[in-house]
Amino acid sequence: MSSRKATAKVARSGAKDGAGHGAKNGTRHVVKPPKVPPAPPAAAPADAGSSVAAAEALAADIQRALAAGNLAVLTPEALQTLMTAACRLYSAQVESGSETLPVREVTPTDIMVTASGLMRAGNLAVFELGMWQSWTGR
Repeated sequence: MSSRKATAKVARSGAKDGAGHGAKNGTRHVVKPPKVPPAPPAAAPADAGSSVAAAEALAADIQRALAAGNLAVLTPEALQTLMTAACRLYSAQVESGSETLPVREVTPTDIMVTASGLMRAGNLAVFELGMWQSWTGR
């Protein structure tokens, strides 16, 4: 069998396997970590307390803006930057043994909307989350 025919056969069998398992267009979904460019060296804060104070002040500013109905308190790009940093920090803390939950005082709807957005951003499906949770126990 030529390599072209073998490739076509594998592609057809992959399409059959993917059908019915949530695969789109007969393709299998492979989770690949996103390519992250190296972060530029940043000046370390004088002390960690200044970062905590800045985070608490920003959170208070955002809460006040939301209470006033101002949804444009951050640009979409600024929100992405903030969410990216928070997601990476939370993940690193969990990997190092922290058992602290990532949020408090939010509604189940807030959590579902955010979780759905995070999964879309990572090109992940709920099935993959369930598999990962069963493998890691998290």
